[in-house]
Amino acid sequence: MTQNETKFMDSAMALAETLHFTKAARRLRISQPQLTKNIQELEDTLGVRLFDRDRKTVVLNYAGRAYLEQAKLSIMYAERAFQAAKEAVREADTALHIGRSPYTDPFLISMLDSIQLPLYTRLRIEISSHYSCELIDEILAGALDVAIATEPPESPLLTTVQIAELPFYIAMSRRDKLAAGPTVTLEALSNYCWILFARRLHPPLYDHVLHLAQDRKIAPKKIRHITAPEEAFPLVEAGQCIAFVVKTGALLLARNGVTVRPLEEPGLKLKTYLVSRADNESKLVSEFVRTYMRKLSPPKKDVQSVSLTAVRRMA
Repeated sequence: MTQNETKFMDSAMALAETLHFTKAARRLRISQPQLTKNIQELEDTLGVRLFDRDRKTVVLNYAGRAYLEQAKLSIMYAERAFQAAKEAVREADTALHIGRSPYTDPFLISMLDSIQLPLYTRLRIEISSHYSCELIDEILAGALDVAIATEPPESPLLTTVQIAELPFYIAMSRRDKLAAGPTVTLEALSNYCWILFARRLHPPLYDHVLHLAQDRKIAPKKIRHITAPEEAFPLVEAGQCIAFVVKTGALLLARNGVTVRPLEEPGLKLKTYLVSRADNESKLVSEFVRTYMRKLSPPKKDVQSVSLTAVRRMA
């Protein structure tokens, strides 16, 4: 990144944040005429206006928002490149930043411990935990190299590889008549109080559950919301509600009067993907994805079968 490019980006970001030439110039510790000149040169170089302005107002327009989105990524990548160079001088480990949902199948996470890349003998995997939609935001922002995400939103900016498919599980009181069978259907849950994950955690998946129920004319008696499976336990144990949970949630709840059954509903299979930016040309990321898939590929069906068996045992 050249000195001029850095100067232009700093000027545009300061003006976009303040929408005021004097305040932006003061923040950058330059004169207002100099800031005006920087913005004008940037717009002349790009051939488009980034800010709509008159004597009283400054407004960031569509082209400006597009420019700043990429400018922020460029700065982030430049900072990471600078840090990587410093670490290389110190002979530091190679870091791979991976995000995961807090309720990802534990088996998929345990696989990370066995990853060894011949070209990166000192690989250090740094794992952070966020909900799926937040993971995608961090992938697109360049803060993560790879994410293990359930039902990520579709985007042409992403590359996705499916690595697992599991059902929802329904947690219920052991006294409930639903516990008599090995599985439950969505129709059988009509007129029950449903406990669902809060919509903000995964809006598309939440809406899909409710739309599918509406299409089938399946009406819950009431809907309660949680952010962690443990919050559902008292109501489920008391027989007041049933809870929709993923496998890890099922394992947490299957105790002391609560049992779980897989939801037999083809339209509600939870697909988990490895996700990266489509324009990420990192050899490290490519090597990691290939190695991870090789380790995972032998018995996908066996993995699902073992997972289901474990949940049933705990139930």
